[in-house]
Amino acid sequence: MLEYLHVGNASDLADKHDRRLYRFLEIFPGLLAWSTLALVVLVSFKAPVFATFFIILFDIYWLIKTIYLSVLTRSSFMKMRQNLKVDWTNRLASAGENPRLPGVAHQDVYNLVILPAYNEPYSIVHESLTAIFRNNYPKDKMIVVLATEARTGTHGVELARQAEAEFGQAFFKFIATSHPDGLAGELPGKGSNEAWAGEQVKKEVIDALGIPYDRIIVSVFDIDTVVPADFFACLTWHYLTAPDPQRSSFQPIPIFTNNIWEAPAFARVFAFSTTFWQMIQQSRKEQMVTFSSHSVGFQALVDVGFWQKNVVSEDSRIYWQCLLRYDGDWQTVPMYYPVYMDANVGPTFWQTLKNQYKQIRRWHYGAENNPYFMFGFIKNKKIPKDQKINQTLIQIERTHSSPTNAIIIFMLSWLPLWVGGLGFTTSILSYNLPRITSAIMDIALLGLVTSAIMSVILLPEKPPQYGKFKWVWMALQWILFPINFILFGALPALDAQTRLMFGKYMGFWVTPKGRRST
Repeated sequence: MLEYLHVGNASDLADKHDRRLYRFLEIFPGLLAWSTLALVVLVSFKAPVFATFFIILFDIYWLIKTIYLSVLTRSSFMKMRQNLKVDWTNRLASAGENPRLPGVAHQDVYNLVILPAYNEPYSIVHESLTAIFRNNYPKDKMIVVLATEARTGTHGVELARQAEAEFGQAFFKFIATSHPDGLAGELPGKGSNEAWAGEQVKKEVIDALGIPYDRIIVSVFDIDTVVPADFFACLTWHYLTAPDPQRSSFQPIPIFTNNIWEAPAFARVFAFSTTFWQMIQQSRKEQMVTFSSHSVGFQALVDVGFWQKNVVSEDSRIYWQCLLRYDGDWQTVPMYYPVYMDANVGPTFWQTLKNQYKQIRRWHYGAENNPYFMFGFIKNKKIPKDQKINQTLIQIERTHSSPTNAIIIFMLSWLPLWVGGLGFTTSILSYNLPRITSAIMDIALLGLVTSAIMSVILLPEKPPQYGKFKWVWMALQWILFPINFILFGALPALDAQTRLMFGKYMGFWVTPKGRRST
């Protein structure tokens, strides 16, 4: 196995030159973000006219980008709604044989589902397992793994006991694994738990029964994931019709609405914003990296050694592992089909606020993938150079925009007026700057109307304890977007990249799962 496929951070590399190179690549995202913000501040002091033109041009760029992304969101939204009307069981039955999977018919395909669990209540585990059981896919082709953590003590044991009592005979195979604590070279978290579960089911079920690897699709779901009734038929159809199913990941659209009525407004805005971003990515499959709940062929997981055990962002890391392992021959297939997950809801408003920030900071710590794939691109000479350049630029732009765009747009755009000096502040340009930027932002924020409409359409049935006014607030909540964009976008992203820059490597923080009502 190639050494660089298992690097978690710079200290994992034995070679001094490689370690220094990897460390520089870890520093780069945070350094670029801070340098950009510092440069905008410095230029506002020293050259306010130049800063003003830059801000206006940047606002225009953001407006054009917003319009473009809004079109992509609407396109994916419509495709998803159309796919929800499809009878995927019948469509799957008519799927022909894929030349890349000779001899594999739809009746031959097993769906392996791994559900990593931590301290969640059994009610959440029960709902996820029930949704899998109620799925239309044949149960004699379903292998389900509840992956518990030994470090949770009796709680993990009790989760496994209850699940086995209720679902032990519901599928072709149901097993509960217990990931040991303190294994060498592992970071306690979701990735190491998933990898342990994958290795156990390989040994105890797949290899023991001699099931061919190319007949198995693996879905790894957050424990709160609730799948629609046709999900596995839809997934299997995509697997059998993909240009190269053995070189593909499969990505559904996460919709965080299981408990959306319980969530505070800021948590709802972020939940829907994440969903809409994933819709955008579905329309840009050349840029799409796996996120959260995703699926992949079992053969690829075996080839890369399962999910990496020493990183935080294992959900996106598996994409880069496969891309490097197969010399750039890897893609993510958009499913335009949903899975339903939980919004962030804590026991109190302030705890939800704290949990939301930590969750987003963990997601943005995905910047740790940048040094990983860049280092891999340097080491792997077989990947085409143009592919390396294209994907590197895409990821640098994405990682750089996360901590900087909102701060530049909503905070620093007014700085030249405050620090530009008397000569600038009395100029016509200074007089027009707030009017120009406000007009551009007003046009851009009109896109929130579309977001508000789509978010209302995506809402599940309103629980009876909420009054009619709640519907109105579900639409009006989008006025919080600019604040959310900074507090739950730019700041946690800057926090995560700064930690990576200084070598203060993060552990895996588990988002608490809880619902006040069913």
